[in-house]
Amino acid sequence: MAEIAIAYDVGSLEQALELDQRLGEGPEIAKIGLELFTAAGPAAVAALRERGRRVFLDLKLHDIPNTVRGAAAAAARLGAEFLTVHAFGGYEMVAAAVAGAAHAGTGTQVIAVTLLTSFDGFNLPPGFASPFHRSIVIPALLAMAERAGARGIVCAADDLMALRMMRRGRPFFAVTPGVRPEGMERDDQRRVTTVAEAVTHGASLVVLGRAVTSALDPRAALAAARRECGEAAAALQI
Repeated sequence: MAEIAIAYDVGSLEQALELDQRLGEGPEIAKIGLELFTAAGPAAVAALRERGRRVFLDLKLHDIPNTVRGAAAAAARLGAEFLTVHAFGGYEMVAAAVAGAAHAGTGTQVIAVTLLTSFDGFNLPPGFASPFHRSIVIPALLAMAERAGARGIVCAADDLMALRMMRRGRPFFAVTPGVRPEGMERDDQRRVTTVAEAVTHGASLVVLGRAVTSALDPRAALAAARRECGEAAAALQI
């Protein structure tokens, strides 16, 4: 069954701890991104781990291999379960991140980010000939990331179904952001999906941000997402 990660996209440690309290206890993973990590640093990881949260450190590292190796080792020593790097950094960089994380000996797993969900067919980066180009690039990035030792990839749900078909039953780990309840505003995300659609398409870890954290009652919103995730997973078993 797919797991859920909650994006703690807030500007201070105090706000992160307040959000954690409003969410209540649960198995969900705390995703710490650039905003919170820049504001609070390693203290954010330590504080949420002390509260019993598994931590997904979403730093999207992208630099020369030696720099990324050192940064990944430092991040892994904090005890994060997952750490993101940009797949576009290439094989050597992703492999360096994997080596750095492994050197720390904490079990941190590297996840390679493919194409951000803020891109769609109308604003693809230079070099993408068409929206269909990503159907070639993303599978290649997945294969490269796996060769480099990464645990899996981050990709939009609308890429997942084609990837699963191309793999012909060979499993892979996929983190899916850009998830919204039906009818919610897209904000700056272009390629979005519902929780049920993400699970049905084969997401391993579903990332929920403003859909839960900006709700009037985050705990209730999270409970609804849990139900939707569970129902979709159960339907797949029928």
